[in-house]
Amino acid sequence: MKQRSQAERDAITVEICYALFSAVFAAAVVFAALVGPTLAFAVPYVVERGLLVVGAAASALVFAWRVTTVLWRFSRRTDQPSRPDQPSQPGRTNPDS
Repeated sequence: MKQRSQAERDAITVEICYALFSAVFAAAVVFAALVGPTLAFAVPYVVERGLLVVGAAASALVFAWRVTTVLWRFSRRTDQPSRPDQPSQPGRTNPDS
């Protein structure tokens, strides 16, 4: 198992925090969009409870989907080998030359 550098560990921490915060925001928007009309309009109790259950389920799915996609994209991006930024010899434009 390869030891990770401090920069790699910091990048992973930042990406996890970004995934969690953006997922919480997306889930809150979905929940508010589904449950919000019950606060603005007089709806029957059954409809209110139904929207509450649907809103909670939909926001949980959105949360899980957002965290998964952000972290999966990050892992795919870091798994690719990095190419050198500079050519290996001065005056050459292609690192493989």
